[in-house]
Amino acid sequence: MKIVIVGGVAGGATTAARLRRLDEKAEIIMIDRGYHISFANCGLPYYVGDVIKNKEELLLQTPESFNKRFDVDVRIREEVEKIEPNEKKIIIKKLETGEVYEESYEKLVLSPGAEPINPFKNLKTEKIKTLRTVEDAIGIKEYIINNSIKNVTIIGGGYIGVEMAENLRNYPDLNITIVQKGTHLINPLDEDMACFVHKKLKERKINLILNNGVKNIEEKEKLKITLEDGELDTDFVILCIGVKAETELAKNCGLEVTNKGILVNEYMQTSNKDIYALGDAVVVKNSITENSVYTPLAGPANRQARVVANNIVGKLTTYEGVIGSSILKIFDYDLAMTGLNEKNCKELEIEYKTIIVSPNSHAGYYPGARLLTIKALYNKKDGKILGAQVWGKEGVDKVCDILGTVIKMKMTAYDLEKLELCYAPPFSSAKSPVNILGNSIVNQMDGLVNNITWKEVDELVKSKEYCVLDVRTDGEYERGAYKDCIHIPLDEIRNRLEELDENKTYLVYCRTGLRSYIACRILLQNGFKVENITGGYYFYSVLN
Repeated sequence: MKIVIVGGVAGGATTAARLRRLDEKAEIIMIDRGYHISFANCGLPYYVGDVIKNKEELLLQTPESFNKRFDVDVRIREEVEKIEPNEKKIIIKKLETGEVYEESYEKLVLSPGAEPINPFKNLKTEKIKTLRTVEDAIGIKEYIINNSIKNVTIIGGGYIGVEMAENLRNYPDLNITIVQKGTHLINPLDEDMACFVHKKLKERKINLILNNGVKNIEEKEKLKITLEDGELDTDFVILCIGVKAETELAKNCGLEVTNKGILVNEYMQTSNKDIYALGDAVVVKNSITENSVYTPLAGPANRQARVVANNIVGKLTTYEGVIGSSILKIFDYDLAMTGLNEKNCKELEIEYKTIIVSPNSHAGYYPGARLLTIKALYNKKDGKILGAQVWGKEGVDKVCDILGTVIKMKMTAYDLEKLELCYAPPFSSAKSPVNILGNSIVNQMDGLVNNITWKEVDELVKSKEYCVLDVRTDGEYERGAYKDCIHIPLDEIRNRLEELDENKTYLVYCRTGLRSYIACRILLQNGFKVENITGGYYFYSVLN
């Protein structure tokens, strides 16, 4: 069998390697217009920031090493210009010489990836760059160093934009600004959880311009950026607006394509059964909603590659879709997310509820325990976990990976309570953060308490029927509290019930939500109306 793969990196190179392991006799050709067929594109910001010192460390395989190990005919600096599906052939151009030639195939795999969005292509300048390839990373790093740059503006506050800001902070004299059109950084995050990111970046002297898009850039002595509201001068711009699937090749040969990417079925086949597509170029289904989504991440691309290779050799395998699990480092903290966010749930009219818990990453009595903040979304009707966002210094990946698995397996909060997870004091608690999350949701589901958010509190306290009750210690209260609240420490509540009004509803908070839950149980069983403020004062202090 003769298989031609267009594009390398996570999608194409992984497909080629899997194909060879399954079929030693297949003729496999991989064509890539770049210089490198397998490089760590997720590591590029860390090379710019000099965390990865040597650019060779980004190269996972060279064309020569890949050929030697997998017996794949690797052709770099060549571009497929046209696909002729009826004749099962492609037209290829050698970029170094301009020579054009034809190549036949039995099965064709499209892994062209995605290109960075650049609305300012007409402005020919070295002062505006995007980040996609090793050459891009080298160019950004060299330009900043060689030109003694003082001010860098990152346009776009997604994963790459935030990672770039963190890594550029390694240049201590650099003034760094992120401009984001939306109201908060990291679009898949909910706005309240994004406050942790904003606070951390501001602590590291990174300027944030939010809810303010870029209208135009002009090159004068410096770059003049015209915003929707205001102006900004800078020495250098890195565009991190997002990426757009490269679909022209597929579209021009008649394959079904949307404005987001190439359409594929569960076997990763395009509308032509002999042409497969994968990676950043395709649209796949969301495992939770069954809707079509565009999710340009390396993990899904690698799993799709295995599915493609399996199906080409007749090992029937389906791709079950994505839930959008991701993680990034933000200085000394980690941020992870999986599944749906509030915006998704509202758009899809899913009846959901949120809960925020802040347990320790491991046993509190063992040195080094760190506070985790976990926000989970769950279905109000059956307790099925829909999404989660996790912030902290330790254990973030572990917790989010567990919750991603829970979502993938369509499990509920009742299942979270029952999970048996590893425990020893240096690693977790006897009741793990995930168990605690499950307990908290089940308490709500079973009617033991009703949890509300700080956003709801701000609305409710406008009515005289509601009053905020702080049950923290005297010392905690003196260091800061919610405005106009009543303060009764938890351990004194039973003896001070006469100070409370049975006609009011008390909105109760502590530091993270555990003591306030205990207070709610005491008050409920003594005839009072109460709501537990999820996230506690710790979360409130970040929001404000």
